[in-house]
Amino acid sequence: MAQALTGPRVLLVSPRLNGDSFWSFKAACALQGARCLAPPLGLITLAAMLPPHWDLRLIDRNADEALTEADILGADLVMTGGMLPQEPDILTLMALCARLGVPVCLGGPAPTSTPEVYEHADFLVIGEAESVVDDFIAAWERGERKGRFVAPKFKADVTRTPVPRFDLLTFRHYAWINVQFSRGCPFTCEFCDIIELYGRAPRTKLTAQVLAELDRLRELGYCGQVDFVDDNLIGNKKAIKLFLPHLIAWQVENGYPFRFSTEASLNIADDAELLWMMRRANFFALFVGIETPDEATLIQTSKKQNTRRSIAESVHRIYQAGMFVAAGFIVGFDSEEGSISRAMADCIGETGIPTATVGLLTALPNTQLSRRLEREGRLFDRFRDTMTESGDMCTAGLNYRTLRPRREIMTDYRDVVAEVYAPAAFFGRVRQMGLMLDRPMFRARKVFWRNVPRDGLAFLRLCWSMSVRHPELARHFWGTFLHILRHRPEAYDSVLRVMSHYLHLYPFSRYLVRTTDRRIAEIDAGLWVDPVPLAPVNDAGGAKVRAVA
Repeated sequence: MAQALTGPRVLLVSPRLNGDSFWSFKAACALQGARCLAPPLGLITLAAMLPPHWDLRLIDRNADEALTEADILGADLVMTGGMLPQEPDILTLMALCARLGVPVCLGGPAPTSTPEVYEHADFLVIGEAESVVDDFIAAWERGERKGRFVAPKFKADVTRTPVPRFDLLTFRHYAWINVQFSRGCPFTCEFCDIIELYGRAPRTKLTAQVLAELDRLRELGYCGQVDFVDDNLIGNKKAIKLFLPHLIAWQVENGYPFRFSTEASLNIADDAELLWMMRRANFFALFVGIETPDEATLIQTSKKQNTRRSIAESVHRIYQAGMFVAAGFIVGFDSEEGSISRAMADCIGETGIPTATVGLLTALPNTQLSRRLEREGRLFDRFRDTMTESGDMCTAGLNYRTLRPRREIMTDYRDVVAEVYAPAAFFGRVRQMGLMLDRPMFRARKVFWRNVPRDGLAFLRLCWSMSVRHPELARHFWGTFLHILRHRPEAYDSVLRVMSHYLHLYPFSRYLVRTTDRRIAEIDAGLWVDPVPLAPVNDAGGAKVRAVA
């Protein structure tokens, strides 16, 4: 008989991400019968750190799980938090808990970056939970109902992080399940907040920890895509090279139940041994930050790892290792001289990357970029006003006074999005990618029959969507699919997966074009006025001093 839980009733709530964002992919998820891309790994990891006698329940608002006042009133404590694009819903949840008189505990990247926004929360955790969760638990069990817990920066020992509470999830709600190997990135990209949150010395879990997480997923009956959410999986190359042989052996022993995706820096293309090991482990997709084809901009923004190379050739080497690439691009850097649209569209075309996130440069809180712009008196005071409106850097960027005319930047952005997501251009890149993609065949791979009905139904839904819902796409879809099936049949699964992205990217790109056209018209009509920037900050004697405006 299960032991009765005697601790507090804790409601874990994953806040809603804005649906009008690049990363929603709702239509692509629906093909698999999923409700959203991935579960809240941070929350289920936190859940594993809480005492076993605490009574835990998870509600994921991104999986369309309803949250009622009764749910909150039925809890002794609500724990929530997340990333900057989730901030509007975090604030809504905080206000609702306050009105209902239920204590709320907030944590994650957004509260860590700007704790002043969340100062009215009952409990606030700043930094990585591993370092302070015991202090929080002790405070709660002493009867305290308010508190601030600040973790030492970059000191969390991830080798002690427990296996996440995957049992709290409903797997069918998600397109994939995520795990983590490392935190941190060695590079110093000016616009990135990862090094501010997790440091430049990547900390890695032990091999046994990660394999235990995969074992747990198998025990719970999951098989399919597993995403390593590391911001740069190869940030510690020595560690990942020591880990991958064990992952390969695990996959062989278990019949390859998982296919893996992750994020890595483009210099992964320089290491043939690493690519070969990832291929053998069944990594099939990578996200890389390319940002721009302009070398002067890459140098100015401290992304030198992308310089002195052919970006297209680097991407093609990854294809030849059996992994397709999605990539991020940014418009709006100070060093752009004249229009960047032609060079960026050509770069995306030459690489053959179908899924290219093209965004406007955004100065995220507490980054080198935001600090520089504030020193220069160019950073707008209200970053969150635009994020609340759109929740995505595709539409919420340029939160600073630009050096190049804002209209030119917006026009460049609009032109790139319109060109690269035109049907002929997108499906042309899919075909280009598919013909280069050398997917491996694994003798030890089992057939996981539980996935066959889901995958078959997803294929039929994709065919119907491309042929009936969007008849203008039918010839592009069928022409590409049949060409790949004839000339590179081993790549068909990846090609279908990437084409399914277009069910989101096609309407979303047109939304971006309409939105950008409207903002250009506002500039032309004289309706746009730069918000008042923050007063410059001077460094005097090592201390920040607000200059008098």
